[in-house]
Amino acid sequence: MDNTTPRPHLHVFDDGPAVARAFADHLVKKLQQQPEGPVYWALSGGSTPKLLFKLLAKEYGEKIDWSRLHFFWGDDRMVPYDDPESNYGEVKSLLFDHVPVIEEQIHPVPTDLPAEEAAEAYAATISELLPQNSDGLPIFDINMLGMGGDGHTASIFPDSMDLLTDERICAVAKHPESGQLRVTLTGPVINASDEVVFLVTGDSKTERVAQILNRTKEGDRFPAAHIRPVTGNLHWFLDAAAAAEVK
Repeated sequence: MDNTTPRPHLHVFDDGPAVARAFADHLVKKLQQQPEGPVYWALSGGSTPKLLFKLLAKEYGEKIDWSRLHFFWGDDRMVPYDDPESNYGEVKSLLFDHVPVIEEQIHPVPTDLPAEEAAEAYAATISELLPQNSDGLPIFDINMLGMGGDGHTASIFPDSMDLLTDERICAVAKHPESGQLRVTLTGPVINASDEVVFLVTGDSKTERVAQILNRTKEGDRFPAAHIRPVTGNLHWFLDAAAAAEVK
């Protein structure tokens, strides 16, 4: 990470559930600060978002004006919606089935199409619905991301760093080990967001988080280090284990 880049806002909490609750409260505050109009939110998969979706369904049903939220995905696997690996399917079962949202607010990756067609169709949906910046890139109000132990984010892996500068809105990515195809937002779209929030927990992420946030030379090898919103805010919500070596 370039040392001239403003440092992200760091938020450290005791554990995963505390991180999830802190983000839920952050979402409530975001809606209060932006009191009118739709809020476009790109979701992610992973263990901490799973805690978040359960928490929102259980305790935040009355605290959030659900009618204002439009849900998208930063990435999803090319599997049917009822597959256990579907990011959309997970959010549906944990959150959408329990809060007052309607189909018109939910915009999943069309994984029933071939991968390249799905990426193009999803890009068209995003372009149609979201406001755009001066470069013609869609602007998400909140882009929620996780980070894998290999430093990947969304489905931008260390062996596909070109996706960080890809001019398309969405692209097809391949998992480096399984070969599984996914549709992902590209780096420029993520960095055009009004707000990017990483949710990262666990001691398996400690070294990678430290390399990225301490701005080491090694950290530049990881896609998550290159998520730097151009005009928006960057937040990292961490538990104590993940943040243990951050200076």
